[in-house]
Amino acid sequence: MYKKILLGVAVLALIGAGCGYFVYRHKAILFESNVPEENFSFESVITRARTLASFPYMAPDDTLPSELQNLSYDEHRDIRFVRENGPWYNQKLPYEIQFFHLGNIFTVSVPINEIVNGKSNPIRYSAAFFDYGRNKLNSKNFENLGYAGFRLHNPLNTSAYFDELVAFLGASYFRGLAKGQHYGLSSRGLAVDTAELSGEEFPIFREFWLEKPKKRDKFIQLYALLDSKSVSGAYHFKIIPGTNTVMDIQAVLFPRKDIKKLGVAPLTSMFLFGENNKNQFDDYRPEVHDSDGLLIHNGNDEWLWRPLDNSKNLRISSFVDENPKGFGLLQRDRNVGSYLDFEAHYEARPSVWVEPMENWGKGMVQLVEIPSRQEIHDNIVAYWVPAKSIQAGQEYRFSYRLIWLNEVMKERELASIVATRTGMGGVSGMQISTDKRKFVVDFVGSELSEDFQAQGIRPEVSCKTGKITHVGTHYNPVTGGVTVYMDYLPKENTDELRISLVRDGQTISEVWSYQWLK
Repeated sequence: MYKKILLGVAVLALIGAGCGYFVYRHKAILFESNVPEENFSFESVITRARTLASFPYMAPDDTLPSELQNLSYDEHRDIRFVRENGPWYNQKLPYEIQFFHLGNIFTVSVPINEIVNGKSNPIRYSAAFFDYGRNKLNSKNFENLGYAGFRLHNPLNTSAYFDELVAFLGASYFRGLAKGQHYGLSSRGLAVDTAELSGEEFPIFREFWLEKPKKRDKFIQLYALLDSKSVSGAYHFKIIPGTNTVMDIQAVLFPRKDIKKLGVAPLTSMFLFGENNKNQFDDYRPEVHDSDGLLIHNGNDEWLWRPLDNSKNLRISSFVDENPKGFGLLQRDRNVGSYLDFEAHYEARPSVWVEPMENWGKGMVQLVEIPSRQEIHDNIVAYWVPAKSIQAGQEYRFSYRLIWLNEVMKERELASIVATRTGMGGVSGMQISTDKRKFVVDFVGSELSEDFQAQGIRPEVSCKTGKITHVGTHYNPVTGGVTVYMDYLPKENTDELRISLVRDGQTISEVWSYQWLK
């Protein structure tokens, strides 16, 4: 089950929203949810979203039978889907669908429909789909109940077993897996006013349509209707499982009102501590995080690496760009010894890369890092913010690819940044400077070797307001790469630091981009 408590700037938001079995009404019935539909297409969902946006927002009904509303977390977890009774089980299909039961924090029902030969039919609630475990529940009270969400299974790792591939549960959240991975960070359909003092708005997926796969299909398609106070939207997902699982996404948005900050292709993750802030946590594990950095491939063909941090202050980093080539939250450290958590398996958490499939124009990649003291909190958010104002009554389209992967673009010639460490600054006489900070950054790449200095490879370092001293480089026999050391003396409370490797005036590595906050 999801761990979805997201700490906001001005509010503490519990993510558990889904959507309901409902009829859209405004003086007259616009259209009814969860009913058969002939000639279904993506245009059908776009039409619904456009129509929905022309009326005021109506929150879905979150009324549940009291016996479900009062379930504890563990009691809710004890309700299990019975695979053998599933609607696609034992039909020699490459995918199976399973449902999440309503209860506990998941109080709003999401209509789910099946598309066969262009015709959409609702998948009604059935008590036969579930084993209620030790719960004493009367399923006769659950007629027309619906579902909290769903997951898709596929023989991802072996032909002998259907592994979880993707899960949609709560608001517009969804998570995916590539081969050999465990669930980690999430994506969302949309982010609205994240890290704004007015409070964040969480759009929801109100309804889903899934195309029933054919026996030899290499991908599966589904559609979703998004809704919130500010915007409605239609989404199309094409999901291709594999060593890297690819999701091609089309989003068509219809704002009900002007939106101050629209977050496109949002990613939500957790960073508690790593090499750069381990001293802040009394924990037996060396590191705890779902992601350890933000990677950006900007429109100028520069690769930026921002190591994640978890300090006492809220951090908001904005990377202004035009037509970005990609960005993502990565889990680069794949060494089990870096985590020593044999239950959570942080070393096997996915990295997710966002790749625009069209020019997005001017805007910025924004990273929000929220202070957190527990790993149950998702405290990292990254998304694209268009520079163009988002106005009510207009239509906005975004197409992008989400890649759930282990490594990003191994074929690149650029050296990668694999670790950031920091500690008390250098020595002055016999005294350690308490004002300085020492930064140590590890680079690895095919062009880095013991004789890197003879090849003319050197570090290029900079900051905006402070002072950098004692810059040094060494070959790192552990990583087979190059480690850069520097001391930094702050002058102001905030600063931007950069380190890269250059040769003959050309950058041959990612650029380490670090936000200093006192």
